[in-house]
Amino acid sequence: MSTEIVIRELSELSEFDLCVDLQLKVWNYSEQDLVPRRVFLVAYRIGGQVLGAYDGERMIGFAMGLPGFRNGHSYLHSHMLAVLPEYRNGGIGRRLKLAQRDGALAKGFDLMEWTYDPLEIKNAYLNITKLGAISRRYKADFYGSSTSPLQGGLPTDRLYAEWWLKSDRVKTVLAGGKPRMEIERTVEVPAAIYEWKANGADRDKAAAVQAANREALQAAFAHGLSVIGYDRDAEGTGRFLMGRWDEDQVI
Repeated sequence: MSTEIVIRELSELSEFDLCVDLQLKVWNYSEQDLVPRRVFLVAYRIGGQVLGAYDGERMIGFAMGLPGFRNGHSYLHSHMLAVLPEYRNGGIGRRLKLAQRDGALAKGFDLMEWTYDPLEIKNAYLNITKLGAISRRYKADFYGSSTSPLQGGLPTDRLYAEWWLKSDRVKTVLAGGKPRMEIERTVEVPAAIYEWKANGADRDKAAAVQAANREALQAAFAHGLSVIGYDRDAEGTGRFLMGRWDEDQVI
């Protein structure tokens, strides 16, 4: 890795071809699940966003977002973010998100949303703890069946991340502080979940965790709670921290 990773906006078909190649390397999708280059082109042309992370001349990550509209409120939906395996755990995903935030604010958006797998501990920690997003909506089997082996054959359940870009919470988190939280419930994701998903003999354990957590998270949301924090212990187990979202951004 070179000393400086550069993140810049992408606009050319040749650059979007590299995004397609990265999807294969990161998720090992079959052709039916790949997002083609013309979708990246459309995202760029209609007011969305396509960003690439480069180590020298090599693209090592990208992020793609599309403009969205829900309940009378426009937002940027961050549809995909990928970083090559050998570049993970170096803060590049966070840097791509922060670059997306800068671009979204420049376009007049005050909200970014995306979906994430509730069983992916590192991703949840980034979204909630490092970026300051919240979650209060859950969709079971969001994408239907997936050809990515990372899904482990499980339903593609997803939580929605809401990133209120101008909120006190986000400003506090990005400044290195901790937002005020009063936790009412927790939902745990065992560190062994990755092994269980990858091993056919243990996949029923992963499925059981997914089903139990789906029920717990949906019940908490139905009672007006949101995911406002996320912890990881020394063994790597993750824990959703549920409480009241006390700012006034509601759509």
